[in-house]
Amino acid sequence: MTTNGGQAERHYDAIVLGVGGMGSAACYHLARRGKRVLGLERYDVPHAMGSSHGVNRIIRLAYYEHPSYVPLLRRAYELWRDLETGFGERLLHITGSIDASDRDGEVFHGSLRSCEIHDLPHEILTSEELTRRYPGYRLPEDHLALFQPDGGFLLSERCIVAHVVAAQVAGAEIRARERVLAWEPAGDGVRIETDRGSYSGERLVVCVGAWIGQLVPEVMGLARPERQVLAWLQPTRPELFEPDRCPVFNLTVPEGRYYGFPVFGVPGFKVGRYHHREEQVDPDAMLREPEAADEALLRAFTSRYFPDAAGPTMALKACLFTNTPDEHFIVDRHPTYPQVILASPCSGHGFKFCSVIGEILADLTERGETRHDVRLFRLDRFAASAVPAG
Repeated sequence: MTTNGGQAERHYDAIVLGVGGMGSAACYHLARRGKRVLGLERYDVPHAMGSSHGVNRIIRLAYYEHPSYVPLLRRAYELWRDLETGFGERLLHITGSIDASDRDGEVFHGSLRSCEIHDLPHEILTSEELTRRYPGYRLPEDHLALFQPDGGFLLSERCIVAHVVAAQVAGAEIRARERVLAWEPAGDGVRIETDRGSYSGERLVVCVGAWIGQLVPEVMGLARPERQVLAWLQPTRPELFEPDRCPVFNLTVPEGRYYGFPVFGVPGFKVGRYHHREEQVDPDAMLREPEAADEALLRAFTSRYFPDAAGPTMALKACLFTNTPDEHFIVDRHPTYPQVILASPCSGHGFKFCSVIGEILADLTERGETRHDVRLFRLDRFAASAVPAG
């Protein structure tokens, strides 16, 4: 690698690649511990090319995916509250959350199991009871819904800004519109070359989402970028979809698993389908402009199950999921270079954890271990199925 214009190569305690949800939190937690931190972002801060744009992201405690997420979520809530207090702006909005499926479905029973194991307050509602309480909902008669009062949403782009501002106040150097071209181990540290210069560091933290396979070929076969589209539809009865009358939701119906939000920030009820049209993509070449088929899929769901929300389309936005085979995260050291820590992909449900993942990444960077239970996210769980690089 070469230095930039003959200037001395700059050295850092930690270099963070990607300053989105996870990377901004990592920069913040490392900087507040007194580390000399460099955050490198290929696009703007924040930007609309990855997985964190589109106004907001759901946060929920009743976690059907696995009960071991709940302790991490409890810490995430604490850290989000700390962040918004320091930033002086509300970032976390509580609406309650609905997790629903048919009576035998995984979403309902998994969410109930998490609540029971971790003693979370909750209520079980039939479809009729749910509609009586929240008239915007019209789920199938055989569905059961779990209401958990602590659910809500985070203002995702503002959370990134808050983490970046706090990191900068603590001394971190953040550089946007600077693309990483290559990295390599250098003794016990690393060296980075970008399109603007070269840097060295003691530790490297890789949080680049859908681009992780390009920078870490060892996980390319385990990180599958997927095109995702969200819709905002103007309700015909807007009073039913205000934040105090419409909990965020995560539910399965015969058409698939969907998620959604009350009207906030954009004049529309926000809805998405997990794995949307199941399009695996190259993040540098994916179709960014939503199509008529994207809108039709989301409108059909809304018309059937939230009919009073299915008015004119206000906005459509494309983003990215990056999925592992089991849809749990990867948070671990590089399999060959322990000075490199990986935090991606997050399989479409990671933003709510950014605050605590930032703390975990700082732990792993600083001392190679963390008090948090991250066994579920270890890379070696894929050892038998990993796809070789190249």
